[in-house]
Amino acid sequence: MDLTYLLVLIVGAVAGGFVNGLAGFGTALFALGWWLQIMPPKQAVTLVLVMSIVSSIQGVTATRRAINWQRLAWFVLPGLAGIPIGLQLLDLIDPTTLKLVIAGFLILYGGYFVWRRTLPRIRSYWPPVDGALGFIGGVLGAMAGLSGALPTIWVSLLDRSKEENRSVLQTYNLIIQIVSAAMLLAQGSYTPQLGIAMLIVLPVSVAAAHLGLKLFARLTDDQFRRLLVLLTLAAGLILIAREML
Repeated sequence: MDLTYLLVLIVGAVAGGFVNGLAGFGTALFALGWWLQIMPPKQAVTLVLVMSIVSSIQGVTATRRAINWQRLAWFVLPGLAGIPIGLQLLDLIDPTTLKLVIAGFLILYGGYFVWRRTLPRIRSYWPPVDGALGFIGGVLGAMAGLSGALPTIWVSLLDRSKEENRSVLQTYNLIIQIVSAAMLLAQGSYTPQLGIAMLIVLPVSVAAAHLGLKLFARLTDDQFRRLLVLLTLAAGLILIAREML
C-alpha cells in the first residue's frame, strides 16, 4: 500500500462519509469515483457498502424519532422483493446502459428544479408511489448500486420535515445495503487486503459523516429539499463522467 493508494482511499472516505452525513445518501456516488482508480470494481463496491452502512447508522440514530414506520415499510418491503429480481436481470441488461439512462433522468430532473425558484410541495401521502419506487430502487440497487436514486427524487418533492424525509430515505437505503453486503459476503468478496482498507476507511468516514450531520442540523426543511435536488444533479453528472472515462 503506497502513499498514493492511501491518499485516494482517504479522500474517497471523506467525500462519501461527509455527503452521507449531510444528506443521508450518496456514499457510493461520491466515493466510488476515487476508489475505482485504485482497486477492482467488486472490491470498491464491497468497501463502499460497508462504509455506507457504518456511516448511515449514525444518521439513522440521529433521526430515529422522526421515522414514520408505516411509510418506511412501503419502501422497504417492495425494495427487498426487488433485489433478487435485479440480480436475475443482471445477465439480461447492460449495467452501463442502465446507469446512463438513470444518469440522464437525474440530470434532467435536477437541472430543471435547480433552474426553478421553487420546488413542488406534495403534502398528501401516496403509499403506492412509495411502494413502486421502493421496488424499483431494490432492483436498481442489485443491478447498479443505485437503490436511492429514484426514492431521493420523490422524497425531495414531499412537503415533510427534513428529519422525516431523511430518516425514511436513509433507513431504506441502509436496509437495502445490508442485504446487498450480506450477499457479497456469501460470494466471498471480503479479502484480507479489503480488511486492511476497511480499518483505514471506517474511522475517517465516521468522522466525516459526523461533520455532515452537524451541517444537516443547521439546514431548514426547504434547504434540505433543495440540497437533495442539487445532489441529484451532481449524482447524474458523476455517473455520466464515470461511465465515459
